[in-house]
Amino acid sequence: MQEGFTKKNSQSADNGQSDLIDKLYRQIGQLSTECEWLKKNLSCLSLEQKRQIVDTGCKLSIRRQCELIGLSRSNLYYKPKPISESEFSMLKLVDEIYTSHPYFCTRRMLAELEDHDISIGRQKIRKCYRLLGLEAVYPKINLSKRNHEHKVYPYLLRYLPITRVNQVWSADITFIRLKHGFVYLVVIIDWYSRQILSWKLSTTLTADFCVDALKEALANYPRPEIFNTDQDSSFTAQAFIDVLRHNHISISMDGRGRALDNVFIERFWCSLKQEKIYLLELNSVAEAKTAITEYMDFYNYRRKHQSLNYRVPYQIYCGIN
Repeated sequence: MQEGFTKKNSQSADNGQSDLIDKLYRQIGQLSTECEWLKKNLSCLSLEQKRQIVDTGCKLSIRRQCELIGLSRSNLYYKPKPISESEFSMLKLVDEIYTSHPYFCTRRMLAELEDHDISIGRQKIRKCYRLLGLEAVYPKINLSKRNHEHKVYPYLLRYLPITRVNQVWSADITFIRLKHGFVYLVVIIDWYSRQILSWKLSTTLTADFCVDALKEALANYPRPEIFNTDQDSSFTAQAFIDVLRHNHISISMDGRGRALDNVFIERFWCSLKQEKIYLLELNSVAEAKTAITEYMDFYNYRRKHQSLNYRVPYQIYCGIN
């Protein structure tokens, strides 16, 4: 009789242990799936966003946290070296020359700088171009610096007549110099009217401020049929693409070697810098924001365009004669 109870209890314990093992395996599978999902979606975060995720007070080691979010520890601890005064002066000069002559390649820029008693190598010029996000405007390979893990969309505007507002919007990023540094400016423009629909400033070149500018434009204006950008990683980032797809907007991207695919916004950069930025000495981000706000108001509501038959963008966008 005692042996019977012992066997029954043993069998019950084995069943309980088997159920526990099955439950643990299911939990392991669930955690593995969730971990892979997180890794996949964290890949679209910027470097700065990943740095902010790391928690020094967490029970997980810093090494393990970095592994989970795909961040190297060298990137976590890296602090950029401040730009010297002489180098910053050179960057400002390169920006001015490029704005007047956007077709200058590194060789021509080098020759131009020699006229200003600046003698450096082409490698340094390439570094300046890369830092400022500049590309000489002529057909060539690798027009845009993009993240090769991001999907690139075809260019939809070739031979397409632009006949109405909100048919095509476009976005681009440029460098705005300050007295002791620089910021990045993203602008969204309507191709037909040349109206600036939204803009944002940022001290870092990430997708965040581009997404904010896009959301602001969509909140204040009817959505466009097509949205065109270059292949910059800020515009191919999943967060930016998701906003466009959620609003059922066709995505167009400048083709490699296509120098004039985004010509309207390139002209706007030239106007903004020559008519406003280069006339001022901006000491802070707040001053830059004030100056750009003033120019945007002037550009949209008071600056007459020859290409618009001497009307202002606001008149064209709203259909005012």
